[in-house]
Amino acid sequence: MAMADITVYGAGIFGLSIAWSCVQRGARVQVIDPYGVGAGSSGGVVGALAPHTPENWNDKKQFQFESLIMAENYWQNVEDAGGKSTGYARSGRLQPINDERTLELAKTRREGAKELWQGLAQFDIIDAPGPWSPKSETGLVIFDTLSGRMHPRMTCDALVAALQSKGCFVNAQGTAQGIIVEATGWKGLLALAEQMAQPVGNGVKGQAAVMQFETPLDAPQLFADALHIIPHANGTIAIGSTSEREFDDPTSTDTQLDDVVSRAKHAFPVLADAPVIERWAGVRPRAKSRAPMIGHHPVRKGAFIANGGFKIGFGMAPKIAEVMADLILDNTDRIPEGFRPEASIR
Repeated sequence: MAMADITVYGAGIFGLSIAWSCVQRGARVQVIDPYGVGAGSSGGVVGALAPHTPENWNDKKQFQFESLIMAENYWQNVEDAGGKSTGYARSGRLQPINDERTLELAKTRREGAKELWQGLAQFDIIDAPGPWSPKSETGLVIFDTLSGRMHPRMTCDALVAALQSKGCFVNAQGTAQGIIVEATGWKGLLALAEQMAQPVGNGVKGQAAVMQFETPLDAPQLFADALHIIPHANGTIAIGSTSEREFDDPTSTDTQLDDVVSRAKHAFPVLADAPVIERWAGVRPRAKSRAPMIGHHPVRKGAFIANGGFKIGFGMAPKIAEVMADLILDNTDRIPEGFRPEASIR
């Protein structure tokens, strides 16, 4: 193959989106992943793009807000280049208000959103809109217009198609050339911990289910009882997920997922008769700092790292890809302090 300017290890959401942002700026890039595209948690089924609450604001929340705001244009460019849909829609989210305390908290957060979300999205209190809504003891729900959804597998496929349109390909093997970017998920965090002889992060297993259930294309996602209910454009509903720090088999499902499905049908009666058509499990990379770990690689001189997306990787990906491209190609550092590898290293 031709000499590459950048070699990205890892064909998950961080690796592919960083490759895309670099290719758009004229870099020659190769992506190498022996396990294939979306082989880890990026090949999951949920795809909830849910913002942090508009209170106790910090760099992490601001970064995620900016990423969610730029997402529509970012993913539209990917779709236009490769001709494949990501399943993206900024369709909002409904959450129940079950008591007076939750109502007062929602009112406080509504005021916070007016300032912190800069008029670019709303956080409202409304009457429960009908069957497609969580059960609410007060009849009221929170509706925010910042939340979005995308289909993880469709997004990875769309990124691959966009990269191919620019002459960048994903290969199982290859010789590293040029600048190296490691985006190797939870196994990469464990390998880094071994290299540094200290914990820097871990993998957290999640189990999720897919139901067959048609909703309008603009139906919002639902959230209640710590469950995300995501209506996808392909006529399915994704339900997730568990969080398991201890596990033997990273890809097996068990009674914990049965409990998730049961709780979903209780919290969202509209799903009572919807059949489960797929069960999924995978391991999400969680950096010790609980924020994504991006920037200069702490061990490999001249290399870079992008890892630790955990539950917010897809929502963070557009801005992470852009700031990593800034750093790699222009040596412009816009990475928040809490995102740097040093935040997870003592």
